[in-house]
Amino acid sequence: MSKHFKIFLLALALGALVFSISRFVAYVSKKDVADAKLTYDYVSPAYHIDRIYKSMQGPSSTESFLLGDENDDELLWITGMRVQMVEADGATPTSNDFMCHTNLNFDLNSRKLWSGNVSISFPRIVTLSQGQYTMILPKGFGIPVRANEPLSMMTQALNLNINNPDKRLRHKVTIDYVRDSDLRKPLVPLYTTAAQVLVLVKGDTPYYKVVNPDPAAHGPGCSLGQAALNGIYKDINGNEFTGHWVVKSGREINSTSITENLKLQYDTTIHYIEVHLHPFAESLALVDRTEGKELFRSHAQNHRDRLGLERVEYFSSVEGIPIYKDHEYELVSTYDNKSAENSDAMAHMVLFLKDKQFLK
Repeated sequence: MSKHFKIFLLALALGALVFSISRFVAYVSKKDVADAKLTYDYVSPAYHIDRIYKSMQGPSSTESFLLGDENDDELLWITGMRVQMVEADGATPTSNDFMCHTNLNFDLNSRKLWSGNVSISFPRIVTLSQGQYTMILPKGFGIPVRANEPLSMMTQALNLNINNPDKRLRHKVTIDYVRDSDLRKPLVPLYTTAAQVLVLVKGDTPYYKVVNPDPAAHGPGCSLGQAALNGIYKDINGNEFTGHWVVKSGREINSTSITENLKLQYDTTIHYIEVHLHPFAESLALVDRTEGKELFRSHAQNHRDRLGLERVEYFSSVEGIPIYKDHEYELVSTYDNKSAENSDAMAHMVLFLKDKQFLK
């Protein structure tokens, strides 16, 4: 066998080996990135912070966008979202103490049209507020959206502690999602619903939208309070309620029946819960009144050296919490105003429920 022929055979063998390795690497790479998450970055307009802005009173905006192309109706799955306050350059991080909240919403009519879920009545996809700046759904779950589905981002700034500042800040939001065509196995679809504590400001029946309330079934109800912001809810009994109320110095507990707000069409499970609270909040609890059982309590941790929330607990579970359409539910908020001045309050819970009506 000539020397040149041996070299030729060796070259063929090496080529076959490289081809085999490249096929293996390509196969492994494709498998590894099959569920690779994509990201969409959104940066809000710049907000001028020039004075104290209490919760829900700072500069805000709402902008619309698409995750994909307007001509592409590909199915996508949102799996998480995070926010970081940044300087006016849109990149340099600054304190999240300046964030009031960040809300990702969809158009209610377009969502019902394609998803098949008639129980959807809440346009919120994700809400992040002071004390929680990241949301990651349990593995195997997602919120379905279309690539060309109209979405909107509502952002609002906050300043509880600095007198006479002169800062320009933005919200930098990152949405995590994955294409349905890249999934190795289907995700469990979730939809959101929400409820909030309401305080009676006018009337004599402290039960919102409850006809002939029974304290044994519907809880103790809320106390008579004072609205902190405009926005009054009138119910079928002629009473007036507010979701943003004044908390005086001391400890205060309020209960609100939320069965009507949840609008459950079927028994299902809760797999994630977000909680929106204000400074001096101690906790917010979800209670099954029918079984007399507390399902989840979110504890809030306030900053020790300044006004504001350092951390608000959330709920995340693959197994989930069973919730039933024929049960009575309530929210119980606890605030402890340790200052000598009145403070504003809010207690809002967003539930991520397994969607049994979703049509792929």
